[in-house]
Amino acid sequence: MKKETEPDYKQDIAGDGIHSLQKVVEPHQDQGSLAVKYVLIGVSVLFLTLMLILPLAVVTANALREGWVVYRDTILNEYTVKALGLTVLATVAAVAVNTIFGIFAAYLLSKFYFRGRQVLAALIDLPFSISPVIAGLVFILTFGNIGWMGPFLKAHNIKIVFAVPGVILATIFVTFPFVFRELFPVLNAQGKDEEEAAALMGAGGFTIFWRITFPHIKWALLYGIILCTARAMGEFGAVSVISGHLRGKTNTLPLHVEILYNEFNTTAAFAVSSILVIMAVVILIARNLAQHRTGF
Repeated sequence: MKKETEPDYKQDIAGDGIHSLQKVVEPHQDQGSLAVKYVLIGVSVLFLTLMLILPLAVVTANALREGWVVYRDTILNEYTVKALGLTVLATVAAVAVNTIFGIFAAYLLSKFYFRGRQVLAALIDLPFSISPVIAGLVFILTFGNIGWMGPFLKAHNIKIVFAVPGVILATIFVTFPFVFRELFPVLNAQGKDEEEAAALMGAGGFTIFWRITFPHIKWALLYGIILCTARAMGEFGAVSVISGHLRGKTNTLPLHVEILYNEFNTTAAFAVSSILVIMAVVILIARNLAQHRTGF
């Protein structure tokens, strides 16, 4: 009687696991399924061609439209080099600050429970829900001459708005959540058992983090850094508001492209855009490698 009422776990596992997997990996080869599959493939390829491949081809073709010499002179132009330098500076600063903050915040919210925990997590996600243009305006109203901290900054000869520090602050703000958002789920899923066991065995805080916590998050951390880098390089809205568009001083590459295009210098605009395209492709390759290692 006992044998009759006992569930056949082997049969359940085979039914739930193997056959379900076969439904995904080896779908029924009926005409309807094939038609749907090829229609979806066609729509996906068409969309990617129109929205990604074709624009990139247009950028490349227009950048080289007047020849290699003109292209080389454009990307080696004084203002282009300075815009590239400021873009790299703002990106490196944003990635460094947000990486440190992201690690601390993710560790705090995943390992400790306290009042206001959900509020803090919501505040970190705030840049996702605020327009970058609004963020730039907020910085002007805070650090500008007529802003809340304006008199103090002016008295101490500190310039943030329409200066490089403002560009860096705006870039940090818009890329704020990226590293945190990649680390938090990994640390939250890891739990605290391994760290507590190491602490009971006498390991110090740094040793616990470096030997136990970091190996679990290293690929997620790299993935977050790559996403943060990509977002920082292409930031336009907040930087456009707070920079003042000072050519050679506060212009990043996206702003430099806008100025060239507004001046009807389309070849130079496309040439400078190609730099961003090349950087984006490099980041995309790094992202895919990190994604493969993390298994996301």
